Amino acid sequence: MSPGPYPRLRPRLDDLMGGVMLALLPGGLVQGWLLGWGLLLHCLIAVLTALVCEALVLVIRRRPVMATLRDGSAMVTALLLALCLPPLTPWWVTVTGTGLAIILAKHLYGGLGYNIFNPAMVAYAMLLVSFPGVMTVWPETPASLVETGNCILGLSSFDGTTGATPLDAVKTQWIQVSESGETPRHPPLAPVWAWINLAYGVGGLWLLARRLIDWRIPAGFLGGLFLTSLVAYLMDPLHYPTPLFQLSAGASLSGAFFIATDPVTAASTPRGRWIYAAGAGLLTALIRLNGSWPDGVAFAILLMNFAVPTLDHYTRPRVYGTSA
Repeated sequence: MSPGPYPRLRPRLDDLMGGVMLALLPGGLVQGWLLGWGLLLHCLIAVLTALVCEALVLVIRRRPVMATLRDGSAMVTALLLALCLPPLTPWWVTVTGTGLAIILAKHLYGGLGYNIFNPAMVAYAMLLVSFPGVMTVWPETPASLVETGNCILGLSSFDGTTGATPLDAVKTQWIQVSESGETPRHPPLAPVWAWINLAYGVGGLWLLARRLIDWRIPAGFLGGLFLTSLVAYLMDPLHYPTPLFQLSAGASLSGAFFIATDPVTAASTPRGRWIYAAGAGLLTALIRLNGSWPDGVAFAILLMNFAVPTLDHYTRPRVYGTSA
């Protein structure tokens, strides 16, 4: 049985996945506190679905089940997807997305180490395209536990006020003011999402301190996002938000520290990682500024996943004493 292209990371796999799950705690808790504890229910649903799907596929493929389940990769995929979902999303959306991530984006390519796309982002992008109405409804205030449970189970709808994310609100505002001729107002920060991003940043810095991720990837991603946003803002400050707003909104820091750093789908060479990460940050900014979707982190990372084999090929360090 071939070990796949992942054996060089296999000794550190348990530490890596366990470290990622621990580092997600600050961001997950702050996100749950500010947006609603439905997030925890989605995490539970996603993890259970991921483990069941992983086990079933492993049995069908006649691969060892318990050893693979213990590596934690399925749980990390489930958590990353669940943290992207609005807290009142129906349960079946979470189950569908998690199943797609494990079965389609991971095992259809051969399992861990063979998949060329980030499984969580594949599932999120498919859910966003398939169910945009469900995936873009965010409560402006956290719902009660009873309301949350009823909404997730499909027993009732949320009676409170719902709204868009700051990125979506800014994009909608510009469309409206461009038609009316008014001057858009630029929010310097997105307060709720700024706290959430800060919490994910704390977890990401802990991963860096433990040397579980390569610092080049978050640095390149955030640098590409910041510089592209800065150029756009300097060119037309009336129609583009500040770079600080871009860093504080959406999935900026969770994308930089937890999604782009996936050791399987990210570039593996030092120069390749700089290009991969900076390209993802640049594409994120371009999609946010001029695309149809408010936040472009998932699409940007998936597009750069396409480029990883080419980047790894052309950025291989030259072996000493050879001309190749």
